[in-house]
Amino acid sequence: MTDTRIDVRSPADASIVGSVASLSATEVAAAVTGIRTEQPGWETLGIRGRREWLERYRDWLLDHDDEVTGLLQAETSKPLQEARLELAMSLDLINYYCKNAEAFLADEHPRGHSVITKSKRLTITRHPYPVVGVITPWNVPLLIALADSAPALLAGAAVVVKPSELTPLATQRVIDGWQEIGAPGVFVCTPGAGATGAAVVEEADFIQFTGSTRTGIRIGRRAAERLIPSSLELGGKDAMIVLADADLERASNAAVWGGMFNSGQACVSVERVYVEASVHDEFVRRVTQKAWTVRVGTNDGASKADIGPLISSTQLAIVTTQVQDAVSKGATVVTGGERAQPQGGAFFQPTVLTGVDHTMQVMQEETFGPTLPIMKVANATEAIRLANDSPYGLSASVWTRNTERGREVARRLEAGAVNVNDVLSNLFLFPAPHAGWKKSGTGERLGGAAGIRKYCREQAIIESRITPHDEPLWFPYTPGKHRLIWRLLRFMIARDANRKLRKFGR
Repeated sequence: MTDTRIDVRSPADASIVGSVASLSATEVAAAVTGIRTEQPGWETLGIRGRREWLERYRDWLLDHDDEVTGLLQAETSKPLQEARLELAMSLDLINYYCKNAEAFLADEHPRGHSVITKSKRLTITRHPYPVVGVITPWNVPLLIALADSAPALLAGAAVVVKPSELTPLATQRVIDGWQEIGAPGVFVCTPGAGATGAAVVEEADFIQFTGSTRTGIRIGRRAAERLIPSSLELGGKDAMIVLADADLERASNAAVWGGMFNSGQACVSVERVYVEASVHDEFVRRVTQKAWTVRVGTNDGASKADIGPLISSTQLAIVTTQVQDAVSKGATVVTGGERAQPQGGAFFQPTVLTGVDHTMQVMQEETFGPTLPIMKVANATEAIRLANDSPYGLSASVWTRNTERGREVARRLEAGAVNVNDVLSNLFLFPAPHAGWKKSGTGERLGGAAGIRKYCREQAIIESRITPHDEPLWFPYTPGKHRLIWRLLRFMIARDANRKLRKFGR
């Protein structure tokens, strides 16, 4: 085992809260070899056998909830309520796929599409990729690690997880829990920095990555070179459209929570708001009033704070730079706009900006901070145009009392998921796909059956129900067989009598 270790620091005060080994490429290869060896036996257990282990694992996670969420809080400094929400969503997802995996992965028998093909029996069966590599980000590390790993394990794959070097503690602990229940050795954690993640990409048969667009492009390129599939959830710049007939009290509450949940460090955070002119000022007033009451600090479970610090000084600098850029180009800081220092960590004040436009970084680049830039628009058409004026397309929201109009606007937005009169709810609905358009990624997670089938290779098995010694399409080719086959095919393909019955020319 390597002697190199990574110190994990609290974003609240930069104190060291733990450390993990940083695995080399050789050690990653050895870990993957180990789980690859165990994978055939895991697959042979069948769905019911694998489900039993996942259910035992769920129970272990429940029994260790305080320990796990304590580690998660220590390394992220997020409020305890949000740390527990990560675990709760993970457990709910495990239950969902345990309940449905057997049906989702059952063999299918589609019918032949024509008279000729009805003589064949079709079976579609699915086999897991032997090793799935899951590379996770720092913002919701526990949820993403478990949400991507559980379906893959149920599908019959072995899984190697590479957590962010900023937040590896909770992930490492929950994967240790898999070993503690005595489960087959098909689930390992390989902590480390970028080189460790690159090694996972070299060793796995399928890559599930969540993180920045820049890193995702590199991973997708290398996966393509290796001819292995990848699913990439990347950056977001999620738009919120508030129409004149919206319930402004609900919309303003949603904007503040949706923009500042996890200190704004979520791929589906509200990152820009477009409000019709007639309600703009009132919406801004309500949002400002609510944002001003959001408490910044650390939360030990006694509800002392609503948002914690940003993950690092690097992220703090990004948010600060974007706000300063907006102000320099004419934006107004209505509230916040500066670093907050309740404990001297990477805290930033809840910030509302008005007078923004698309020349500003805060409207074009991913922020990942507790900011709400609000732009006045003339109508829904302008809001849609501006919302789509982005390289990203992960999710969005539309606010209106007219649900039919809300659906119509939603269909015109270039985003993988659109919430009508809600925010972030698409993440809680496992039957719906979570997918990015444009530079927000390729592939998807969740989506009911798709969320587990993605970890499988499909195989088509075709059986002949009628088995003569020879077939009309086989050798030798003769004029008589040719005319007979073409007449039959023409009769089947044509959709009018003249073409069906036209005399065969040669």
